[in-house]
Amino acid sequence: MSVSKYLFIVSMNVKTEYEDLFNEVYDDEHVPYLLEVPGVNRVTRGKGEPFQFSIAGETKDMDAPHQKFVALYEIDSPEVVKSPEWATAVEKGRWSEQVREHTSDRSHFMYKYI
Repeated sequence: MSVSKYLFIVSMNVKTEYEDLFNEVYDDEHVPYLLEVPGVNRVTRGKGEPFQFSIAGETKDMDAPHQKFVALYEIDSPEVVKSPEWATAVEKGRWSEQVREHTSDRSHFMYKYI
């Protein structure tokens, strides 16, 4: 496995009644297919929660993020997410036909590690 040089972040919401299907398909199909794409080294997923943290001598209350779910893709370069292999992988399985339409508020970000 190569050392990742970029972090591609995808965040979104999903209709509550589809969360179980969303998580099942994401974990069992979508992530494994994307891990087969050359240049994708690791995928981590998370679900937003409210929290508290300390800064400048006080504790701040933070709401859960607007987008409930996030996926972090450690990749070799920005070209990975526009490759033919990526384009094929994101359409495989039940994701494109049974899940994608129930997602909303999608955001995509690319960061270069420094």
